[in-house]
Amino acid sequence: MEGARFERVVARRRDLRGPLPRRFAARLTGEAVLRLARRAKWLVADLSSGESLLMHLGMSGSFRIELGPSDAGSRPAGAALAHDHVVFHMSSGATITFNDPRRFGTMELVRTAALNDHRVFRLLGPEPLDDEFDAARLATALRGKKTSLKAALSDQRVIAGLGNIYVCEALHYAGLSPLRRASATATPHGAPRDDARRLAAAIRKVLNKALTGSDAFRVYDREGERCRRSGCRGIIRRIVQAGRSTFYCPVCQR
Repeated sequence: MEGARFERVVARRRDLRGPLPRRFAARLTGEAVLRLARRAKWLVADLSSGESLLMHLGMSGSFRIELGPSDAGSRPAGAALAHDHVVFHMSSGATITFNDPRRFGTMELVRTAALNDHRVFRLLGPEPLDDEFDAARLATALRGKKTSLKAALSDQRVIAGLGNIYVCEALHYAGLSPLRRASATATPHGAPRDDARRLAAAIRKVLNKALTGSDAFRVYDREGERCRRSGCRGIIRRIVQAGRSTFYCPVCQR
């Protein structure tokens, strides 16, 4: 998308999780994508119109990218499959289709200059892959939190972009129990303890692994299996916290 124009936009329905923006296709058609970035769990495309297209996958959304007939197989590029809701035909020749069986995804158009004040961004915590993110930032975010470490890390106001899977994975890398009190990672004055240092490093590690497509999970969805930490003889346990499954090793995560 980056550097290309929207030659044609097809919205096959008026809504996803909520209504699509007013005149959605018309406001995109002819505009160029100046920059594509991520903020928390949102994809952000800055447009030549001065607006930004915000895209969220929800629980089941995905983008299918077809660069030509060979990608589409026997179908014409952009031909509809079940649950294809929005199709972007780009000037680069790419056809980009948003597919979402459960329709929990969403798309919005917002003035780029007002992006940081938008309701979905203004309360977000720090980005864990930003250069400024470190143990001190993490300790400050967790200071005084009476919730569990798992619940605090899952809160987008504490850290932006961490989902359930990678919270579980980061806690295992750091050797920290998901049941531990979040505030225990910081001193009463908000300085980072060793736990915060290990956890900050673990968060960056699991996200960087995810970006390279390395999804050999250490704990997630491995209930009843042996722990993968070298020398640990623990068995992965599953519990439910705030309605979400938590996977952890009760032996090496303390």
